[in-house]
Amino acid sequence: MLELRPCCECCGTDLPPASREARICSYECTFCAGCADGVLRGLCPNCGGELVRRPIRPAERLLKHPAGTVRKVKPGGCVAA
Repeated sequence: MLELRPCCECCGTDLPPASREARICSYECTFCAGCADGVLRGLCPNCGGELVRRPIRPAERLLKHPAGTVRKVKPGGCVAA
């Protein structure tokens, strides 16, 4: 089950569970669309994998399986892989 991390690892932008701006890799590293499409050019800086839009968990399912709350942000932002 996806953790639905709460923010972009590059810039710290909030990415709530219903955000269509969240991008993830297969390891669930999480970035905003601006960073993913911009400086990262669609590739995860941690594993080099493709960044794709994170699916949205329906609100009623969040009650049983809530989104993650631990914020992980790279000091100094990101650079392309």
